[in-house]
Amino acid sequence: MQIKKYMSILGQLTALSITLMACSQGGSSSSTTTQINYPLVTIANPNNPNDPLTGIGSIEYTYQIGKYDVTIGQYATFLNAVAKTDKYFLYDERMATDLNSAGITRSGSEGNYSYTVMDNGGYSGNRPITYITWFNAARFANWMANGQPVGVEDSTTTENGAYNLNGAITGDAIVKNVINPNTGKAPSYYIPKYVEWYKAAYYSPKLNNGAGGYYLYATESNAAPGNVIGDKPNQANNFPATTFSVTQSPTYFYATQNYLTDVGAFTNSGSYYGTFDQNGNVYQWNDLDGAPAPYRGLAGGYWFAGAYSMQATIYNTNVPDKTDNGVGFRLASPAQ
Repeated sequence: MQIKKYMSILGQLTALSITLMACSQGGSSSSTTTQINYPLVTIANPNNPNDPLTGIGSIEYTYQIGKYDVTIGQYATFLNAVAKTDKYFLYDERMATDLNSAGITRSGSEGNYSYTVMDNGGYSGNRPITYITWFNAARFANWMANGQPVGVEDSTTTENGAYNLNGAITGDAIVKNVINPNTGKAPSYYIPKYVEWYKAAYYSPKLNNGAGGYYLYATESNAAPGNVIGDKPNQANNFPATTFSVTQSPTYFYATQNYLTDVGAFTNSGSYYGTFDQNGNVYQWNDLDGAPAPYRGLAGGYWFAGAYSMQATIYNTNVPDKTDNGVGFRLASPAQ
């Protein structure tokens, strides 16, 4: 896949329910205490045309992608499953201290850490997780691909599965495994390639009299989205130079104010395929073309950027250990 870079914008940098299903706890890393429900939508219409504006978007296969960004509540479940020691820095203290996006506190001592969802200007669990590196996202993908096991961070939980990380927390991003060595099958969850993320966000087979085409925004619109939470169409958590989405107040910025919205809060502003928040709220990691490289992609805009950052013609790259209060992720999956 050939990607043309149009612009790099790297600033600072309803609700989804989390279903917790009680399971019996065993003594090995293959046991689970709780499991998250991560909804997926199917991205069909294989062999669709490329976007003439950018030259990308065509995919020859059907696949699935997360309906929503991974949430604070889901990530807290992940941390409680594997990060009692946290030797690979899955938790960032700013997940608790940066009140613009905070949502998880950590208590206890190393070897016995536990993680709790915060009430930060309201319940935080349904907001997108932030301060996520590409390596954090890859470990979450491994954990999901391995069946959400409970245990130390090793090759059966976080260090292999979709990606053979083997302790890596900096350096080049790692290519996705063809086969998950823990299951003998293709990884069931992974970080989407940029073209997979792009098609899910902007493509509609209904455009151009059924020939297919692309919107400029991931809200099925070519007009800049507003930012009013609720059921109005063409809305997203962005900053159109007048008001923040959460406060709907003039341009005052407060260090103690949460600015994240619940995933899916803009209920009539999904993409054609039914994804939400691919524009606004947080930038989302993508795997570019999937090749090993010293950088990975970030796309979609965030809560402190305007509509321009959300356009299909705009994307960013950064080092895989980049993290910020405007950086999160969603996962993809093979077609079921």
